[in-house]
Amino acid sequence: MKGENMTEREKVLAKLDELGIEYKMIEHEEVHTIEDMDKLGVFTDGEVCKNLFLRNSSGKIHYVVSMLKNKHPDIQGELKPQLHSSRLSFGSDERLMKYLGLHSGEVSPFGVINDKEHEVQVVLDSDLKKQEGLIGFHPNDCTAFVWLKFEDLMKYLKHFGNDIIFIDV
Repeated sequence: MKGENMTEREKVLAKLDELGIEYKMIEHEEVHTIEDMDKLGVFTDGEVCKNLFLRNSSGKIHYVVSMLKNKHPDIQGELKPQLHSSRLSFGSDERLMKYLGLHSGEVSPFGVINDKEHEVQVVLDSDLKKQEGLIGFHPNDCTAFVWLKFEDLMKYLKHFGNDIIFIDV
């Protein structure tokens, strides 16, 4: 399959393969939250990451924020100052589709594959750098999970050229 005929998951996996990135993928029933994934028991291969799609108050700056699943950031008190941003809010489903080509529940840094204009900033919790094992994300599809090393996630992200910001959550 090529281009437009590929699913979001196939596009991500093809890019990982093209970049020579090793990964492990598991399929599961459709889930939209960390809690739903926890019930399925899909967290056995590494550290699962939680992802948020945020925007600033003017709607001109968008962020995909990734952190370990057990983190519960204060968006205004913790994230906003570190991003030097105006008030933050969750991006709408329409914005998520416009900027990352994704639906609610599919948010992950893999979404930059669809951000041709590099408009979304990738925000990573600094603790992700410390992970020696695998970290996991949906491959732009909430019926699968991809496990890879942090260094390989960085290789993927740098390939697309979006701004990458590290913060402490």
